[in-house]
Amino acid sequence: MISHFRLARPVSDLVRTDAMYRAGLGLIRLGYFKDHEGFDGIMLGMPGGDYHFEFTYCRFHPVIPAPTPEDLLVFYIPDPKAWEQRCGALLGAGFVEVNSMNPYWARDGRTFRDADGYRLVIQCASWIDNPEV
Repeated sequence: MISHFRLARPVSDLVRTDAMYRAGLGLIRLGYFKDHEGFDGIMLGMPGGDYHFEFTYCRFHPVIPAPTPEDLLVFYIPDPKAWEQRCGALLGAGFVEVNSMNPYWARDGRTFRDADGYRLVIQCASWIDNPEV
């Protein structure tokens, strides 16, 4: 049983990433650290949520982010008005809308890229478990 999920990614600029994800996705800074064995980092999510993101920067050996077009975070927002507002917030925060490599994501969603090239999809749909797929 998994009680909490953390996605950790290296970034080239923590301040920029913090601002983009907080404004674009409405996340809250849950924690941070500075010079922890050469690493700086932030944790973003929602208090009491089931997941959070950790973004890190290594002071001594910076890792160059290397996402692929299919390296996606997918968020499901079933309400069309809330979905449109979230898409607008992402654009306002500096995310860039891009074409999805997989046309499936363009049917009910929009794909965005952050400053390091990481992509996220905002789907205007509900997640439905389907063991047949």
